[in-house]
Amino acid sequence: MTEHTGEELKGHKIAFLARRGVEEPELTEPWKAIEAAGGEPVLVSNEPGTITALVGDWDKSGTYDVDVVAEDANADDYLGLVLPGGTLNSDKIRDDEASQKFVHAFMAAGKPVAPICHGAWILVETGDVEGRTMTSTPRIRTDLKNAGATWVDEEFHRDGNLMSSRSPRDLDAFNKGIVEAFIEAANK
Repeated sequence: MTEHTGEELKGHKIAFLARRGVEEPELTEPWKAIEAAGGEPVLVSNEPGTITALVGDWDKSGTYDVDVVAEDANADDYLGLVLPGGTLNSDKIRDDEASQKFVHAFMAAGKPVAPICHGAWILVETGDVEGRTMTSTPRIRTDLKNAGATWVDEEFHRDGNLMSSRSPRDLDAFNKGIVEAFIEAANK
């Protein structure tokens, strides 16, 4: 891994799109990795207030303050987007029209988008996986394939601006890969 100075992402915001039921380590670990590279993570959700994270889709854990509501969020304000998973989070967020528009704007602009685990579900709804190669939890591989993606069983996979991982056990590879991609985007 490249040594970072902690300044590479200084002045750059990275959006994290999540709601109640987000898988906590998929939110907090990439968040810390972005901060360690000097970036500013921003929690975007479909409702104002706070969200409660879960561990293992079951056990309640930390509560996190929402910074921006999806309908007020603009992809132009961010360098990239992280889509943490969690079955409940991802199932609800993919159904939210403002969240869909927000995610699609990143994909349409070619900005880095990084789903992990169930986080890729929203990309099925936005129509942005056709012709792309990616990974996710095996539980949604059929959904991704049916939406036109090529699914691979890999710890981390990058296809252009789309970087994906399977689950919390892949967080080390995911964090390394997304930070490198965000730094690359920041230097363009």
